[in-house]
Amino acid sequence: MDAPAQHSAWLLNPLPEREALVNELHARPFMALRAPLEASHIAVLSGELENERNRDHFIELCRRFGATPPAPQANYHVADLGQIRVRWERHTEFTTYTFYREGPFAEPFREPAIGHVPLDWLHQLPGQLLVAVHLALEPASAAERDAASLAALCGSDRYVGSLMTGGKAVAWTDFRLNADGFVRILVRDRGLNHRQAGRLVQRLLEVETYRTAALLAFPLALKTRPQLRALELELTELTRRIAEVKELQAEQALLKALTRLDAETARLASQTSYRFGAAKAYYNLVRRRIAELREERIEGLQTWCEFMDRRLAPAMETCESVNARLERLAVRVSHAGNTLRTVVDVALQAQNRDLLRSMNRRVQLQIRLQQTVEGLSVVAISYYVLGLVGYALKGLGALSLGIDVEVLQAVSLLLVVPLVWAGVRRLRHLAVPESKAPPADPQ
Repeated sequence: MDAPAQHSAWLLNPLPEREALVNELHARPFMALRAPLEASHIAVLSGELENERNRDHFIELCRRFGATPPAPQANYHVADLGQIRVRWERHTEFTTYTFYREGPFAEPFREPAIGHVPLDWLHQLPGQLLVAVHLALEPASAAERDAASLAALCGSDRYVGSLMTGGKAVAWTDFRLNADGFVRILVRDRGLNHRQAGRLVQRLLEVETYRTAALLAFPLALKTRPQLRALELELTELTRRIAEVKELQAEQALLKALTRLDAETARLASQTSYRFGAAKAYYNLVRRRIAELREERIEGLQTWCEFMDRRLAPAMETCESVNARLERLAVRVSHAGNTLRTVVDVALQAQNRDLLRSMNRRVQLQIRLQQTVEGLSVVAISYYVLGLVGYALKGLGALSLGIDVEVLQAVSLLLVVPLVWAGVRRLRHLAVPESKAPPADPQ
């Protein structure tokens, strides 16, 4: 029962992104497919800058066949090209095109769906080819295939296979490039409905797409390992030299070397972090898609999950190991730099301590010298004052006043010297006032 118009949610104040957020859950729906069917799937690595060119190229294909082009800003579109249908998806790093042709076929992979796509359009496809897969979905009525027939169709006898979707389908592949450059996947329908068939085909194609995208990091990991090993050895040597460095010039040279090593580590990390992070995300998608296949073992064959665990997992572990080593190296370089800075700070503190001690000794010497000069000054000034007093007393003695000059000179000596000493100290205090002592800390 429809809600009254006055209670419509559109009459409220919606978040501007609300509709886009809801539609995102339905952005890439599975297609409804039925056996027999052949599909050709390609993924081109274009990057974010080439996405618009791929979009324009797909629009041009739709116009050639009179099909409806994708809506502006759309990342997913299905177009009917007559004999085939095409599913276009735009991802962050790559764009995928899946061509479907429904109807009976004499032999799988002999006349693939991509054969109905114009060659000139394919040759002008922007980007670099990353994935190319032919998939054939046989009906349940098709003749049973023996090991030789499966080896001939897959391209080798090293194929894997398993029951899927609760036993309603069987899928085989050898994950190898055939003479035409495509990987082949053969699927037998054993009771799939149209939605199950669409989900199964999409998941099988995504396993191959994400598997290849994840492996983009593996050559980079192999290339990075020797560089990483060289940086680790250099850091080990620099760390050993930190404990031995004693001169300031050597410390500066060591700090410069550590700074260069830190910059090299940061450069290497910036070149690899995105790819290693993307590989981890793609690998998680592969594992999730395989889990959704609900595999059951066929006696004598490896399952898709076992193959990935045996072949893809070690490559991903190598990438993870290199990434983890690079992160640990960055931490170690930072720690070594902090250690060297601590050593330099300790050395500077020791130099400052020695400098303060030297200054303290000089101050003490200056004080002693000042005290010596002050004592000599008191003696010299007292000598001249007593001389003046002696002249005065001699003049008074000549007046026959009955004054004992020698006694008065002795008394003046006892008075003049203390007065001169007090006067000199007073002048010193006026010239250099003493600092007040700091107050005692409260208990």
